[in-house]
Amino acid sequence: MHRVAIIQRDIVWSSIAENLDAVESIILGVDADVVVLSEMFQTGFVTSPEGFADDGATLRRMQKWADAIDAAIVGSVIIREGDGFRNRMYFVKPAGEVEYYDKRHLFSVGGEAEHFVRGDERKVVEWRGVRYLLEICYDLRFPVWSRQRGDYDAIIYSALWPSSRREVWRTLLRARAIENQAYVVGVNRIGAEPTLNYVGDSAIIDFYGRAVVDMADREDVAVAELDMVRLAEFREKFAAWRDADEYILT
Repeated sequence: MHRVAIIQRDIVWSSIAENLDAVESIILGVDADVVVLSEMFQTGFVTSPEGFADDGATLRRMQKWADAIDAAIVGSVIIREGDGFRNRMYFVKPAGEVEYYDKRHLFSVGGEAEHFVRGDERKVVEWRGVRYLLEICYDLRFPVWSRQRGDYDAIIYSALWPSSRREVWRTLLRARAIENQAYVVGVNRIGAEPTLNYVGDSAIIDFYGRAVVDMADREDVAVAELDMVRLAEFREKFAAWRDADEYILT
C-alpha cells in the first residue's frame, strides 16, 4: 500500500526559522511514502512577499527531510523568479530530486494576484506507483484545471483556507474526488494570522467522496493508505470518464 501523511499545524506567522524547526520535529517521526504540508507552511499567508522568498534554505531542509525518512515531502513556499514572485509547490523526493508546480489561480480577493506571477503549467508527478496532480488552495474552486484526463490517481491541495469558508473547503474537496474518480489530499492549517482564522479540516478523501481521514481543529499528523487496485477496479466498473466532454484548456 502507498501511505500518505498529512500534517496540520498552527503556523507561526512570518517566522520562517520557527516553522521550519517545528515541521522538522514532526516530520522526522513520520512513516509514509508522501508527507504533505500546507500552503506557505514556513510563513503563513503572505501577500506582500518582499523579504519572505525562499533563498534555498527551505528547499534544502525539505531535501534533508526527504532523505531522512525516505519519503517525498510536499508543500508550497514563496520563491523569487526574475523580477517576480511565485507561490510554488515543491514535490521533493529522496536523493534530492525536485519537481514543482506554480499556483495558477491567485487569490485576487486577498491581494495575492497583485504581488505574484501565476503559473501556467499543469503538473502531474509520479511517485512509487501513484500519479499526483499538484494544486494549491484557490485552485480548488476551478474544476476545469483539475479535470481528470486519465493521467493522475490523486490530487494534492496544499492550502491556507480560512474558517469563514470552511464548508466550501469541505464540500469542494469531496466534489473534486467524486467528479474525477480520484483520491484527494487536502492540507490546511489551524490557528490565526493578523487578519484570518483557520479551523483546519485537513482530509484525505477517497474516490467515492468519503473521508478516509478527516481532521478537526487540532495540530496532528494523520496517515492513510491509497489503494491503487481498488481505484482501478472502481474506474473500470463505474466508467463515468468514458462519457466526459472533450475540451481544450487555453
